[in-house]
Amino acid sequence: MRCPFCGWNRCEVSDTRHIEDSSIIKRRRACSRCKKRFTTYERVEIPALTVTKSDGKRESFDLEKLRKGIRMACLKRPVSEDTVEKIISEIEMELHDYIMEVPSKTIGEMVLKRLKKIDEVAYVRFASIYRKFDSINTFLKELRKLKRRK
Repeated sequence: MRCPFCGWNRCEVSDTRHIEDSSIIKRRRACSRCKKRFTTYERVEIPALTVTKSDGKRESFDLEKLRKGIRMACLKRPVSEDTVEKIISEIEMELHDYIMEVPSKTIGEMVLKRLKKIDEVAYVRFASIYRKFDSINTFLKELRKLKRRK
């Protein structure tokens, strides 16, 4: 592992933890040259998967795109990085059930289901982009649904 600060290729692992209910391993590392500490996440890589968009276009599944979307929804919310990584890991594991192709709608629903459980604001943020809310009334309708379920 290379140090992200000085580029030295010798870093020591000071702590290893499994993120609960996921296939992710979180490691705390320290560079043996500059002594700076950093965290890495290790995960099982899923085979190449194609995502079918609502307009019929196909593209490769992009884990970073998924991570970015979830992080944007959780921005300035009390949702830890570990929680975001756990959501991603759970979705990744669920995607193992799909062979070669998965509808983007399926992935979006997986994210919404998890965000709804952990943070309602993050859920509404993600839903507004995923479901293409086009007016205040659409927002209000979703908020009313959310409020009724409570």
